[in-house]
Formats: sequence, structure tokens, C-alpha cells
Amino acid sequence: MSEPRWLDELEMAAWQGFLEASNRVARRLEQQLKDEAGLSHPQYEILVHLADAPGGEIRMTELAERLITSKSGLTYQVGQLERRGLVRRRSCPTDVRGVFAVLTDEGRATLRGAAPGHVAAVREALIDVLDRDQLAVLAEALGEVGRRLRRS
Repeated sequence: MSEPRWLDELEMAAWQGFLEASNRVARRLEQQLKDEAGLSHPQYEILVHLADAPGGEIRMTELAERLITSKSGLTYQVGQLERRGLVRRRSCPTDVRGVFAVLTDEGRATLRGAAPGHVAAVREALIDVLDRDQLAVLAEALGEVGRRLRRS
């Protein structure tokens, strides 16, 4: 077995900076959504994806892929949203195993109410901390990481 390629000082600083920043941003956004909208971040993301979809509906398997989550995790979150009347499920007419998540009018209104505070929190926690050049580097770097991981 070969010796691992240990991280040098710059690599370790990048890794630790990424871990701290991503965890702190995620916690801040989770708390903001919970406090202001009564939603978890995954629930907010579900509402956003449904609002962007034609007819406000997406097949559950496709939604799980978009959110990079397990089917069981998505089922739980959609169930929570369904109990609040923000989402409903309907069967797929062409596939007995298929189920669609559908955004309700109340879900759309909840998203409209939550979005301004969420965008403000995203700006405060990340976007407005960086200048345009830093944002461009961050977008390119994290985009490359995402593309590479999607291929593997």
C-alpha cells in the first residue's frame, strides 16, 4: 500500500476553510429558515424546485436526484410539507410505481413569504462577504468540484 498524499499547508487551509465556512453557512441558513418560515433547508429547497417546475410538480425520483438526497429522506421531508398543506402527492398515470410531488397554492405562498429573508441571509452569510472576483473564483472552483463528483 502506498503512502497517502498528505495535504500541504495551503491544501489543509483550503480544506479547513471550506469545512468551517460550509458548516457555518448551512447552520445560519437552517436557523434563519426555521425562525422566519418554520421550514428546514431541505423543505425550502423542495418548494423552490417545485415552484420552478412546469405545473409545479416533479416526479419524486427526479426530485431526489436534483436535491442530492435519498428517496427515503425526500419522502420524509415531503411528508412533513404535505402535513402542512404545502405539497401534495399524486400518482403517475403512466407508471403505477411513480409518484409526483405537487406544490399547493399554500406552498407557493409560503415560499414567496420565505424567499426574501432567505436571500438576505444568503447575502449576509456568503455573497456580500466576497467581492466579485472572489465570487467568480468560488463559483468556478465549486462548479468544477460538483461536475467532477457528478461524473464519478
